Amino acid sequence: MATGSNQEERAGKPLDTEDSTEAAGAPADGQLEGSSFNPLGNPGVKHWQASYIARPGLEERGNIFFAAVEMTRMPMLVTDPNQEDNPIVFVNRAFLDLTSYEEEQVLGRNCRLLQGPETNRDTVAEIRNALKEQRAVAVDILNYKADGTPFWNALFIGPIFDPDGKLLYYFASQLDITRRRVSEQSYLQAQKMEAIGQLTAGLAHDFNNLLQVISGNLEMAIDTLDAGSATHEAVERAQLAAGKASKLTQQLLTFARKQRLEPRRVNLNSLVVEFSEMLVRTLGEKVDLHLDLKPGLPSCTLDATHMEMALLNVLINARDAMPNGGKVVVATSVINDKDRLAAHHLEPGTYVVICVIDKGEGMTPEVARRATEPFFTTKGPGTGLGLAMVHGFVQQSHGRLEIESTAGEGTIIRMIFPVADRSAFEVSATRTTSPAGRLNWSPAAIMGRQTILVVDDSQDVRELAEVFLRSLGYRVLAAQSGEEALEMLERYGTVDLLFTDIIMPGGMNGLQLVERARARHPQMPVLLATGYMEELPRYGAESAALNILTKPYRQAELAERVRTMLEKITPPTAPGSFRHEG
Repeated sequence: MATGSNQEERAGKPLDTEDSTEAAGAPADGQLEGSSFNPLGNPGVKHWQASYIARPGLEERGNIFFAAVEMTRMPMLVTDPNQEDNPIVFVNRAFLDLTSYEEEQVLGRNCRLLQGPETNRDTVAEIRNALKEQRAVAVDILNYKADGTPFWNALFIGPIFDPDGKLLYYFASQLDITRRRVSEQSYLQAQKMEAIGQLTAGLAHDFNNLLQVISGNLEMAIDTLDAGSATHEAVERAQLAAGKASKLTQQLLTFARKQRLEPRRVNLNSLVVEFSEMLVRTLGEKVDLHLDLKPGLPSCTLDATHMEMALLNVLINARDAMPNGGKVVVATSVINDKDRLAAHHLEPGTYVVICVIDKGEGMTPEVARRATEPFFTTKGPGTGLGLAMVHGFVQQSHGRLEIESTAGEGTIIRMIFPVADRSAFEVSATRTTSPAGRLNWSPAAIMGRQTILVVDDSQDVRELAEVFLRSLGYRVLAAQSGEEALEMLERYGTVDLLFTDIIMPGGMNGLQLVERARARHPQMPVLLATGYMEELPRYGAESAALNILTKPYRQAELAERVRTMLEKITPPTAPGSFRHEG
């Protein structure tokens, strides 16, 4: 809110008469620039914040100024504070257009008729105090039209006095700034979510490294214990807890849009039908599942597993919103006409929509606004990550998540995705011809043993991988940075497998290491490990062919990946590329 000067403050300043003997005004002097919308684009100085008139009547309506007031597109009104409850005594046609009221519905009534359930009471109180002190005031306020439609109103109110300083009227001009407010709120929400996502991803990366050390050592420890012993059971419980922590971390990464996805062409109709048995079991006996699938639905490019999990999370929320049972509808459709695209704030094109509709408890506007925030929940048990995960997955898939809900009536969740622009054959051909996808590997390492270069900035994770791979009979070299790994490759020549972390502090990350290592040894196989995928999307189509192990991984999974990759190596030849330093 911004307010102008009062009577005492104006008394010592000269009035602007504009060469008129009938009207004068107190210049704004930049005082009314605050939270309200400024249609001038700069601080107002010359326009009046209060005016003084010699002919106070409203009867004279035949001059050019009255015609201008009626022709302007700026909604205006006048109230009379000398009557009980400060009623409206004049409105122009633009005000009627803005509010959808008829003139006879507003004359004689207080301006509070525009207020509604979500109008900020503090803003109303600020306006009331300014009027009590006979000050001009400028605010942004949520008002309502005659049909109940809310709109954000940039409101300016200024007092009008007679030559002796007696208050005669209040003049108000208004402007519908709903689109600007919605854009600002969306931008601020996006900024907040992005900041939370960046923080979450960074913490999850470090947490995944810790979990890798915990779970890896627990795997090694349990093999040395007698099955059924108390210690064996205790370690098993610790493994279960580490598994739950890993799942929670992956949920956080999905929210942060740092989870590794494996997108492919997916038909949402087929996905829903194939997954429907699981959905029915999840909803239970009290809730009926109905499918309303549009025939001929075009495909989109998604990670099918994550899409199933997103759909499952939304349906679990729908089930919990109907404790006494009910019906949930899963529907698909296509959006391509301009009006619907504009309504959903989408760029021109064709989109597929999958929506989940329930008639449950619904959400208040405040809950709906915060529904995708991590750890925000209105349910007793639960992490509050369900819709946060869905939001992150949809955003990472270049889609849009929309929530439409009314308390006591139900909720509609829409996931909107662009249609796939290439056929499955073209996608397959791209991956097949990718240089990173050619499986023409280097010779086996010396002495009949295969050599693996392990690169990780975390000493605990690196040493754990070293010990485990050596126990499997491999020869292991280790480096704590990309630079050190390149030095080892220069010293020892090519190795049979490069196993590197992706996110490493310093000058070179794992993907940059792979690029530089393959520039020297094009046929060297690579296995990547990561806790989250911040860098991978920058590497385009070739990234789809990279072999990636998600932290925290089980040692059995690492062993299987290494075995599978090394089995693809061509028959060994003489190890001429290896130079022994002894």
